[in-house]
Amino acid sequence: MPGIDRAVAEHRLSLKLGVTPFRQKKRSFGGEKQRAIREEVEKLLAAGFIKEITYPSWLANVVVVKKNSGKWLMCVYFTYLNKACPKDFYPLPKIDRLVDSSAGYSMMSFVDAFSGYHQIRMTEDDEKHTSFITDQGTFCYKVMPFVLKNAGATYQRMLDTVFKKQKGRNIEAYVDNVLIKSNCVKQHIKDLRETLDTCRTYNIKLNLLKSIFGSSYNKFLGHMVSVRGIEANPEKIQAIQEMKPPQTVQDIQKLNEKVTALCRFILKFGERCLPFFKILRGEH
Repeated sequence: MPGIDRAVAEHRLSLKLGVTPFRQKKRSFGGEKQRAIREEVEKLLAAGFIKEITYPSWLANVVVVKKNSGKWLMCVYFTYLNKACPKDFYPLPKIDRLVDSSAGYSMMSFVDAFSGYHQIRMTEDDEKHTSFITDQGTFCYKVMPFVLKNAGATYQRMLDTVFKKQKGRNIEAYVDNVLIKSNCVKQHIKDLRETLDTCRTYNIKLNLLKSIFGSSYNKFLGHMVSVRGIEANPEKIQAIQEMKPPQTVQDIQKLNEKVTALCRFILKFGERCLPFFKILRGEH
């Protein structure tokens, strides 16, 4: 995949001066996990996202986690490398503002980039620092992996640059969540054409299987938006209803996180959730 031009966006680690590189000892995996790692490495190599490397100074292990679908997902354990990188304080948009700005439109499209983060290249000098080890060998990333520190800030900066003439007018974007909004079908066709022309200009590839075009009601940043306004996400409501009664502080924390996501839809939210807050503060 050619990717976005480096002049538009690339990811730089900006390692802190004097930091000593850290090489992790290789972990062993077997069975399904090992097959998942091998398949992912082969896929990344075929796509041109990674390359083999020798004598790496930084070296990270891979970890394998099970997705909700039951499939295994390989990630790279970049914890030590991330600690050596300063925080990029590029401002991310306020989610509430974006959701409010997306409601009230009769026609919307929700587009998803194909391997969005991987469309941004690593700076050539920093490629070697993203090295990781598997049974298949040692490799480093040529593109930006999503688990790297500041990857979200780099992606948002790219979106703000690419869609600077459209943001707030017919587009709302938060990292890899992009919504195209219009007041009628005729205008929406024009807005879609403008957006797709922009993507073509900057070589942004979209994932058609995960994109929705011409919808009047759908999910955006955890909320349901439509011409009627903003509604609570039924999936989040169901998740709370299906929870078992909390027995520990950790259970209260999980419940509090789920309820907080719906706070704008709950009358007297602070008053109703005060018992949770008192428990979390240790006021039994």
